[in-house]
Amino acid sequence: MSISGLFLILFLLFHLSMNVVAVFSGEAYDMVCSFLGSNWYAVAGTLILAAGFVIHIIYASMLTLQNRKARGSDHYDSTVRPKGVSWSSQNMFVLGLIIVCFLILHFTQFWYHMMFAELAGFEPTLMGKVMDPQSGAAFINYYLKGNLLWTLLYLVWFGALWFHLTHGFWSALQTIGWNSTKWLSRLETISNIFATLICGIFAIITLIFYFNGVGGM
Repeated sequence: MSISGLFLILFLLFHLSMNVVAVFSGEAYDMVCSFLGSNWYAVAGTLILAAGFVIHIIYASMLTLQNRKARGSDHYDSTVRPKGVSWSSQNMFVLGLIIVCFLILHFTQFWYHMMFAELAGFEPTLMGKVMDPQSGAAFINYYLKGNLLWTLLYLVWFGALWFHLTHGFWSALQTIGWNSTKWLSRLETISNIFATLICGIFAIITLIFYFNGVGGM
């Protein structure tokens, strides 16, 4: 689960870089979308990414069930959080479910109208208008520019992602070997900074899309 989680973090960084491009230029963003499109390497990357999500979710479910089984009825004995245990570490599975639900929403808004539309051979529409599947900037403007509901939902998503990353990032590094006492506090600090930067930039970009839309459009 740690390795798949670190792999998914790399995808977050890639996705964030694409969003940064969209802030400055809608045309450049559409060029990136066109470059990826439904080419074999983009499809292969999507399948690998999907496999990473599935592996991460399966192992998370297995570990959650194992932990519950190991505790038996003990988890009903106290509602006080143990000292040194973060709220996010106790709610990783629930946070993960929230993230997955919003990912499904995100895919239906963007991936379905873009890569899937190309692969399936149909033309997506927005408000009755036929769209080019590679017009990613237009889809961003449609769902986020001036749309308070979707903007707030995405901000909630980034909040859940922040909690998930603050524990998951350092925990993954600890699991693969960086588990010395000297490094533990450092990893926690690095994780908090990393999660704040990633989710904070995502949130700022979303607000930019809400107020101004994609750059140059």
